[in-house]
Amino acid sequence: MNAPHGMNLVVETRGGIVYIGRFDESNGFEVLMHDCGIWEPKEDEDADHWIRETATYGVDVKQRDLKFPSAEVVRWRALGDIEKLK
Repeated sequence: MNAPHGMNLVVETRGGIVYIGRFDESNGFEVLMHDCGIWEPKEDEDADHWIRETATYGVDVKQRDLKFPSAEVVRWRALGDIEKLK
């Protein structure tokens, strides 16, 4: 609910899925984001590299409009605050 409207965010969820996209709104039950990249956990991969790669090169949009339960959100960060790849 306190995320800034229109800002690109990295949203980490309880299930390990990470969404990166433009925050629109949250009604307390669902989060609405636009132009999202989506990372799903795999056994031998870490989300951190994908997050840093996205911060460096931009969002690879997989879904234009995305809704997901706000109860699933573990952490959100501004994409601009993420350390870029060197």
